[in-house]
Amino acid sequence: MTTGADIIAGKLFAAGCRHAFGIPGGEVLALMQSLDQVGMNFVLVKHENAGGFMAEGGWHADGAPGVLLATLGPGAANAVNVIANAWQDRVPLVFLTGCVDQGEAESYTHQVFDHQQLLRPIVKASFSARLGALDVMMEKALAIALDGQPGPVHIDVPIRVAEMETEEKWSNTFRSAPVGSAPAAGSELETAIDLFAKAERPIAIAGVDAVNEGASAGISEFCRKFRVPLVTSYKGKGLLDENHSLALGGAGLSPKADGHLLPLINASDCILLLGYDPIEMRINWRDPWNADANVIDVTPVLRTHGMHSVSATLRSATMPVLNVLGEARDPEHRSWENGEPAKVRQELDAAFAPEQDGWGPGTVFHTLRGVMPADTVATADSGAHRILASQIWRCPLPRQMLQSSALCTMGCAVPLAMGHRLVEGVSPVIAFVGDAGLEMCLGELSTLRDLKIPVIICVLVDTSLALIELKQRGSQRPNVGVDFGETDFPAVAQAYGGHGVWIDSADDLQREAAQALERDGFTVLACRISRRAYDGAF
Repeated sequence: MTTGADIIAGKLFAAGCRHAFGIPGGEVLALMQSLDQVGMNFVLVKHENAGGFMAEGGWHADGAPGVLLATLGPGAANAVNVIANAWQDRVPLVFLTGCVDQGEAESYTHQVFDHQQLLRPIVKASFSARLGALDVMMEKALAIALDGQPGPVHIDVPIRVAEMETEEKWSNTFRSAPVGSAPAAGSELETAIDLFAKAERPIAIAGVDAVNEGASAGISEFCRKFRVPLVTSYKGKGLLDENHSLALGGAGLSPKADGHLLPLINASDCILLLGYDPIEMRINWRDPWNADANVIDVTPVLRTHGMHSVSATLRSATMPVLNVLGEARDPEHRSWENGEPAKVRQELDAAFAPEQDGWGPGTVFHTLRGVMPADTVATADSGAHRILASQIWRCPLPRQMLQSSALCTMGCAVPLAMGHRLVEGVSPVIAFVGDAGLEMCLGELSTLRDLKIPVIICVLVDTSLALIELKQRGSQRPNVGVDFGETDFPAVAQAYGGHGVWIDSADDLQREAAQALERDGFTVLACRISRRAYDGAF
């Protein structure tokens, strides 16, 4: 006979899910057993937050929705941060929680609270599993998680539902919906065609929705054919090979980069927004162009952010619109005759060059980009280092720099790297993290040890919450609550079964990173940088 847990696990497997992450409790034992029996690998983590980020890393690697499992009460509550991240960062994450049966919950209150009420503001949908409707519930949950802008869905599974045998008929397939649609004919499309056909200085800004659509190849061809420079959000890095002369890199949190990019954008006579969601952007990107600017917004969903004005909104997948626009423009029609985008690219290269004294966070990122292979997947924790790394690190392809760029939460880089390497298993992976961020998830080094995967962790050690300290000084506030002592991270790495080394120069970093690439286990490269090393850096 089939149990409720068997149906839930079977539908996840049918959707391509091969891993689940989490921490067990008595209320989810049947779910864990069914996940295992169907062929999914359950990965024990040390905190539900890390498990969710590992699941996201796996999604970036193979495209299947991530799966996070937590027990009732504290297990569900521990995951709130990573669920909110999936909500804002557009990650399809299936969050399974165990719960006591409703009849028991009326009188048995130990660890019991309303999981659905807690999670509804930060999920696309929340379901309570019911025998007899599990197949349709899972179809709905998976479709909602993947539709439009992907996001998290929550499924509360009572013990009785998971464990009880059922005669419910169900299909061990998942009927995924087609991706994207074509733009509707009408005045908005006619306006967009006219604007692009006549443009002398077109520019494109692309983001997370274009990445999730898989539009990189089409955007790259379009930009090259019509010589359209491309700016991306941090999530969109690599939609066009960032080594290409038309690629102006990522933007979002760097005032220094904004100082070069925003004037160029305002000089454009046709701004193409290609799957661009400004949820990643700082306040400089609120009304970044004049109200009368020619702006074409290509979006899979209704935009309600209010961050900027547009001339024409095309509710469509990216590629159908680019195909239509491309047909209306002569490829020989010259763009940017005075070469302004190339000048801006040169200015950005100079602005984010290695430190003149030969050591600092900029030198760290430049050195490692030179050592690490082109197919390296980098992850970045939140903090000052992430802003600088996102401007320096060039990605040939999308999903080669993973980060929390909408919620901007700390503690994500190491588990993101772990999840990607575990699932994809080939590309080198490096995690950039500050010393405070690494302290948040040190326990996952034991998970990394047990998984036996070669993740490289580059920790920038300055014994300060550098970005917050910068903001304190910038607002003329006293230094309060941002400084802490130095942890011996190489010793910690060794204690957890890995390799660790202090780094104080570019030569040492180059040598140690090359050796780390040959190592079977994980490596911690602890790069000491000076206090206030980020002053003026981004």
